[in-house]
Amino acid sequence: MVFGGRQQKAVERLRGGADREELRAEGTTAAVIDASFTVEPGQIFVVMGLSGSGKSTLLRMLNGLLEPTSGHVTFDGQDLTALAPRELREVRSHKISMVFQHFALFPHRSVMENAGYGLEVQGVPRAEREERAIEALRLAGLEGWEKSFPDELSGGMQQRVGLARALATDADLLLMDESFSALDPLIRRDMQDQLLELQKTLKKTIVFITHDLNEAMRLGDNIAVMRDGRIVQIGSAEDILVTPANDYVASFTQDVDRSRVLSAGAIMAEPGEGYAVADAPAKVHQDTPIVELFAPCATSEIPVAVVDDEGELVGVVPRERLLAVLGEPMKTVEVDEAASGLTEDESAEKVNAGA
Repeated sequence: MVFGGRQQKAVERLRGGADREELRAEGTTAAVIDASFTVEPGQIFVVMGLSGSGKSTLLRMLNGLLEPTSGHVTFDGQDLTALAPRELREVRSHKISMVFQHFALFPHRSVMENAGYGLEVQGVPRAEREERAIEALRLAGLEGWEKSFPDELSGGMQQRVGLARALATDADLLLMDESFSALDPLIRRDMQDQLLELQKTLKKTIVFITHDLNEAMRLGDNIAVMRDGRIVQIGSAEDILVTPANDYVASFTQDVDRSRVLSAGAIMAEPGEGYAVADAPAKVHQDTPIVELFAPCATSEIPVAVVDDEGELVGVVPRERLLAVLGEPMKTVEVDEAASGLTEDESAEKVNAGA
C-alpha cells in the first residue's frame, strides 16, 4: 500500500530494491510492503508492531476501506479488490465487523441500540435486532445494561458494547484495531479473558492489531510481527519467543515472561532409554505452561514425563533443562551444546553457573 504520487512507479522501485526511506525522500510513503499471509477459519491472527509499522493500514485493506496499490485481498473465496462498491458494502455489512480502539459509540443511543446498529444498517426488523442485540450484550457480559447510555458506563464496559455490536451481526470475520489499548491494565486483561472465553464457543475468525507483545502472545494463535511496513516474522507465540527471526524480533521478546508462554512440549527433551510414564512420579500434558512445571521438577529426582492427548509419552523435562530455558534462549543452549560437545545436563550446568 503506497500513499502519494506516482504509486505504481513506487511499487516498481520497491520491487527493484528501494527501501522505505528512499521513497519517503521522493514524497511517497510505502505503508505496507509485500505482506502475504493466510488467516485460517476460527483463528485469532494477531498483527503487532510499533507505531508506524503499517499494521492499522494493513487492517483497513482487509475490509476494503483502503484498496491495495498492488496485490489482492481474498476473503471467503471473493477477491475484495475486484468487487464493485455496492458489493463491497454488502460484504462489510454482513460478513466483516470491526471493533475500534475508541469504542465509536453513539452517545444519544442506548446500549441496546448501539449493539444493534450494525443490524439496523442491514435492514433487520426492529424486534429481531433487539433480540440479537440483547443476546450479544449477554455474551459480552452486559446483561441488565441494555437501557443505559454510553456515558453511564466505564471504559471497559463501553468497549464491551463495541464487541457486542460486532457479535450481533454474526459476521464471519472480526477486525479488532488496538481494541483494548485505551483501557487500564486490569480492565484490559479482563477484556482479553472475555475474548478468549467467547472464542471457545463462537470460534470466530479474528484479526487483532496490537503494539503490545504480551497481549499478542496471550491472544494469538498466530502472530505477524511488522516493522517499517514489512512482516518480518509469522509464527506462534512459542515460535517467536524461541526462534526470533532477527535481532528486531528478539528485542521485543527479551522482557516476556517465558514461563507463561512456553509449554512443556516446546522445551521437552527425548526420554532416555527405558524411561516410561508408569515409572515417572509426575507427568504433564504437552500444552502445560512451564510455570506449572516448577513444583513437579523441584520435587522429582527424575525428569517429568510429557504426554500427548492419548497419554502417550512424547518427551521429558529434566530440572536442569527447565532452569536453562528460563535463563537462556533455547537456541543458544542448543548451539552451545553442539559446539562444545557437552551433554544436555553438562551444558545446562554451565549456563546456570554463568559459564
